[in-house]
Amino acid sequence: MSSLSRRRFVQATSAASAASVAMAAGFSGLARAQSTVALRLSSAHLPDLNSSHFAWQQLMEANLKKAVGDKIRIDYFPNNQLGKESDVVQQVKVGSIDMMLTGSSIWATVTPQLGMLDLGYLFDSYEHVAKALDSGVGAKLNEMLQKSTGCQVITWSAHYGARNVYTKQPVKSLADIKNVKLRVLPTPAFIETFKIMGAIPTPISFGELYMAAQTGVVDGFEHDSGTVLASKLNEVVKHCWMTEHLFSPMVCIMGKRGVERIPAELRPAFMKAAADSTVQLRKTGTEKGLQGIEDLKKLGITFTPMAKTERDQVRKEMETKLWAGFAKQYPETAPLFTAISAARG
Repeated sequence: MSSLSRRRFVQATSAASAASVAMAAGFSGLARAQSTVALRLSSAHLPDLNSSHFAWQQLMEANLKKAVGDKIRIDYFPNNQLGKESDVVQQVKVGSIDMMLTGSSIWATVTPQLGMLDLGYLFDSYEHVAKALDSGVGAKLNEMLQKSTGCQVITWSAHYGARNVYTKQPVKSLADIKNVKLRVLPTPAFIETFKIMGAIPTPISFGELYMAAQTGVVDGFEHDSGTVLASKLNEVVKHCWMTEHLFSPMVCIMGKRGVERIPAELRPAFMKAAADSTVQLRKTGTEKGLQGIEDLKKLGITFTPMAKTERDQVRKEMETKLWAGFAKQYPETAPLFTAISAARG
């Protein structure tokens, strides 16, 4: 009788133990299902709707919420809060920062082929940029980025309008730009573009630009109107020469570890939210760029268009000296130059 009781006791204990394990597993699974993946997104720009970075982030946040609810959250760190862009690139590579919103140019420091997108006068408009990137050029450059860094382009978006030259003193021609110290990003494409135009390109991080212009380290810089407004750079310059030398893509780039943190079943929705955000931003980009120019005029900036004869002259020099030299140095980009030309018009 006592043996039977012991047997029943052991069976009952085993059943209770199994139930406890199952219950614990259930609670663990529920906790995993309810947990939120928090992704850190870095930007050098201020959180201002004149900034295409902030505008894209706001769209992405809304689209992602609609697609996956609270399963993925993006924590936005603007204004170089996580470090200057060159340092953030390295942190995205190793995974200590998940994502980065920036121009494509800073990533040319680790994947030099991306520098082709910053060669002067390569693109005619943001419509031209979108057509070229979406038809295969973007995918090829993304492959090169993944191969060299393990990171990937989440989306190719746009800034607000073309980049122009902003200076303290009036600049209205190629003769005027000669020997003017202009802040540029530390990439060969930017440096060589302005050497050909006659300026003295001076690499400085974006976070240091305001002080550099204010104190005379540089005589000016080149950027889009929205960024000038958002960062209050109009306070340190008074003139704009409308060179429209660059229609620079804005990119969201994510490290391998960042991508792996997103559950596989949620990645398609994440990528679609990013693509939808870019479509929405592209629709308003040109309009915002033009509005930015009007707003800067009201703040005292004088705008002078670049003469067509000088534009044609410089573009021809860029094509023969800069584009051809780049394609020779990085032969894998040669077909991309052809594709970009085919997308023109």
